[in-house]
Parts: sequence; C-alpha cells; structure tokens
Amino acid sequence: MSRLVRAAWRLAGATAAGRGRAGRALSQAGTGTGGGGGGAEGGGSGSGSREAVERLVRAHPVVVFMKGSPAQPLCGFSNAVVQILRLHGVEDYRAHDVLQDPDLRQGIKNYSNWPTIPQVYLNGEFVGGCDILLQMHQNGDLVEELKKLGIRSALLDAEKEKDQDKK
Repeated sequence: MSRLVRAAWRLAGATAAGRGRAGRALSQAGTGTGGGGGGAEGGGSGSGSREAVERLVRAHPVVVFMKGSPAQPLCGFSNAVVQILRLHGVEDYRAHDVLQDPDLRQGIKNYSNWPTIPQVYLNGEFVGGCDILLQMHQNGDLVEELKKLGIRSALLDAEKEKDQDKK
C-alpha cells in the first residue's frame, strides 16, 4: 500500500471512522458526463462494471468523480474539490459527472469501497473525497503528490513571488 493511500486512510479513520478498504486509483478522464475522453461505456458490462471503472481510473493522471462538472459543480463538496485543484493550477484532469450515470455512480463506490462522492484518484490510486483532499492541501501533501505526477503546483510559484516581494 502506498504512502498516499496509507495517509488517506489515516485521515479517513479520523474523519469517517474507517469506511472500508481503498480501491485502485483513478486517473483523469476529461470533463463531462460519464466520460469525456475515454467515456463511461463499459465493454458490454455497463458503465458501472469494475472493468469500465478501471479504464476510467487509469485513463489520466488526475481523475475526479463528482456531482456536476468543474464548470458547474452541483454540490458543495464537488465544488471544494474543483477549487482546491484550481488553487494548485491543475486544469488538465478528467471529471465524470456521476449524476448523469447511476450505474457509474454505484460502480465507483463499489470500486473504491468508499460510499461518498466526490472521489479523487491520482495516478490510478484512490485518494479519497473532499475532506482528504482538503487535508492534503492544508498540510502540503497535495503539492508533493502532484509533483510525483509531473505537475508543479501553482502555489509554489505564488509562494516564490510572495518571498521575492518581501525582499
């Protein structure tokens, strides 16, 4: 189990009294309904099948299953995830609107063994939901995890500018 998943589960235990075992990661899949770039269509088994979800999770380095879209989140928790990613300058990610596909909505919950939406995946690893992403943002872990994906957090540049302004 990776350090990221262990850290997420420590947080999950504190915030959700442990809800099960993390599934495999999810990667970016663009914005839109159930798919965007790779789609939610599952090879005969439906969009909620383990195989279909696995394809979505592995399709991109950053994947979010949410209610609504990044342009129009339909719940506060999904909005918070979008805002955190924006703060870090992460624009290239896949978002899947689970409200458009009930099979995908249940399928992702089964896949991760996590009962709530949004769900965030980094490089195919399940990170958690809004609460865990927020904690990672606050403690600096998100900057490090993004760096592993080759994504430089915009917050690093903002800190550098702030330090130069002080001189």
